Amino acid sequence: MKSIAIIGAGITGVTTAYALATRGYRVTVFDRHRYPAMETSFANGGQLSASNAEVWNNLSTIKSGMRWLLKADAPLALNPSPSLHKYSWFAEFVAAIRHHHNNTRETVRLALMARQRLFELAETENIDFNLEKRGILHFYKTNADFQKASRTNQLLVEAGLEREAVTAEEIRQLEPALRGDLVGGYYTAGDATGDIHKFTCGLAEACVERGVRFQLNTEVLGTAARAADVEISWREAGAEGTKGGLERAERNAFDGVAVCAGVASPKFAKQLGDRVNIYPVKGYSITVDVPENADRSTAPWVSLLDESAKIVTSRLGQRRYRVAGTAEFNGFNRDIRHDRVRPLIEWVEQHHPHLSTEQVTPWAGLRPMTPTMMPRVGRGKSPHVFYNTGHGHLGWTLSAATAEMVASKIDQAFVDEHERNIVAIGYNAVPT
Repeated sequence: MKSIAIIGAGITGVTTAYALATRGYRVTVFDRHRYPAMETSFANGGQLSASNAEVWNNLSTIKSGMRWLLKADAPLALNPSPSLHKYSWFAEFVAAIRHHHNNTRETVRLALMARQRLFELAETENIDFNLEKRGILHFYKTNADFQKASRTNQLLVEAGLEREAVTAEEIRQLEPALRGDLVGGYYTAGDATGDIHKFTCGLAEACVERGVRFQLNTEVLGTAARAADVEISWREAGAEGTKGGLERAERNAFDGVAVCAGVASPKFAKQLGDRVNIYPVKGYSITVDVPENADRSTAPWVSLLDESAKIVTSRLGQRRYRVAGTAEFNGFNRDIRHDRVRPLIEWVEQHHPHLSTEQVTPWAGLRPMTPTMMPRVGRGKSPHVFYNTGHGHLGWTLSAATAEMVASKIDQAFVDEHERNIVAIGYNAVPT
């Protein structure tokens, strides 16, 4: 039985662990937190959204971004301080514009695969995560925005997404709790929402039942790819020693490693001889307390996406309403800024006037984004190193598919290694 280490216990790490465990691997998952899904997989927007699969690499995004830089409450915030990583990442982002259509089609394909696979996992393992299969409604406030969206819609439909245009009156029928002057929208009935944290923790429990070991509350100190395996050096929290505790470090060899560490992935990739270009793009969410016995006009049950504000919403059970958005380029800063949270609250007050914002819980997380907006899934330079990371704002949407992809690549790598060994043995057995 081959052994695989996974670095990261977020949604991509845990889905990867499950995919490998069901294939018969001996899996160990490392994470620095005491529990799974405590960073970017903790309180995201909740959408399983093939309908939001368009990659950001296009000229309209850049034009909007330039305008937004002058507004403190805009969907995009950029710390202009010099940073080689940040500006080189932007350069690669611009260079990827020519791949916009192909990358969007591929993302839609992955999202549709992942959506079905995630539903299967939840049913198989009986995971309760406030799943709502009520679709996602994209809405528009101007005719110009609606016309622009029609071009994107054509691309999504060509890629296999089932989606329909809806009028302002149809929007009011779909979701009575949404108020405002709207001109139309697009409704994707097959999309869904759910609590990413609850799902990840539930799937982690299923992994444990299948023999996966979770080494939590643990710092991975170093990784090294060797000729026949990968060595992981790690230390549990509180295991202090001299020289930063290295003398107290544990060291284990594994047949392979899968890096699923989100924004920390580039650090481990560098140790393993690879380059993974990921920038931490901060996103914010608020969770609004919905009063008990609230009627249908208080808070939406259909998931929403406001294209002009770049805000998404999800209803997570009777008592919680999640609202998320914004993209902040500010390095590894995890501060929750009031000036970034306040627009989310004001959006709720504008579009849901019957919903109280007295009880609101803010959160911020760092999305691991590649310049192409495509996840890094596959092998590294070493035959024992693999990656499933860089999903950006679509980790929840894509994870169930990319986990199967990387598990298949790991399978193939060991098949190739076995065949090479057989060939080598055959050559050595030939008489001279």
